[in-house]
Amino acid sequence: MPGLPNHLDIHLIRILHLVLTEKNVSRVALKLNQPQPSISASLRRLRELTGDPLLVRGAHGMIPTQYGESLLMPAKQILDQAERLFAGKGTFTPRHEARTFHIAAPDYLDSQLLPQIVANVRRESPKSSVVVHSVAREVDFLKLLSDGTLDVVIANWEEPPQHLHMSKLFDDEIACVMRADCAYALRTQPDAMTVEDYLSLPHVAPSQMLAGYFGVIESFLSRHDMHRNVVVESAYFGMIPYLLMRSDLVLTTGRQFTRFFEKNLPLKRFTVPIQFPTMRFYQLWHDRVHHAPEHKWLRDLISATTAELVSN
Repeated sequence: MPGLPNHLDIHLIRILHLVLTEKNVSRVALKLNQPQPSISASLRRLRELTGDPLLVRGAHGMIPTQYGESLLMPAKQILDQAERLFAGKGTFTPRHEARTFHIAAPDYLDSQLLPQIVANVRRESPKSSVVVHSVAREVDFLKLLSDGTLDVVIANWEEPPQHLHMSKLFDDEIACVMRADCAYALRTQPDAMTVEDYLSLPHVAPSQMLAGYFGVIESFLSRHDMHRNVVVESAYFGMIPYLLMRSDLVLTTGRQFTRFFEKNLPLKRFTVPIQFPTMRFYQLWHDRVHHAPEHKWLRDLISATTAELVSN
């Protein structure tokens, strides 16, 4: 048999498969809507390539040779693989398919958003699973998104990282809270805090979440040559409300976060006397999953979940 040709196209393999199954050049021509001489020329080409007649006369018409029969299954496998290779991505049916979704988010979203996202994934795609990853300073989330370890990152930045896809989830107004019976809270009305009060009060602040990306509050204060009195930093944001319960500390953060804890802890909310910009939350993802149906489904679910929580 001659060596493998430099250019063996899929169309020629399709003709080989049809000739061996139909055993009739005229029927192959009709199936492919091509003139019979063209199919006959392709059969001659196949015979040259294989060194075998492939089809010979039998008692009731043409039949494949033994070698021709041996090529039938390999030809079908090549055609099937080619079809899968270039087929569209199709759709994702969450009710019946199983996927593992990797979501990264800072822990200050733990109280409401992340539990609801997990609940909605479990309800709509019960065979799927969710892995929640932390977003901490030492985490190179850009790399983890690009290598597929993470599917989506939810967080807030004043200027989101470049070269990623993103969609805005919600804007969150900034407020500050403290223990309702601490000395300052007892003597001051919620809308009577002054700038001097705010900067001098003892603050608790989350540790810098991502290297190179400063929060809305610190960035704004720095630009306006202001400095607040941060006496405690915590890498565990979810613990901060309980720190407030045992101290005179002040927490400045988004209303979505404080609203949940105000319902469950004796906290007093104050109007911040500085016009901070709102905290804008995004979901970010890499181009590698941008067109994948299951990941588009996940991002749509995250957006819908967020919109529902914010509207309540």
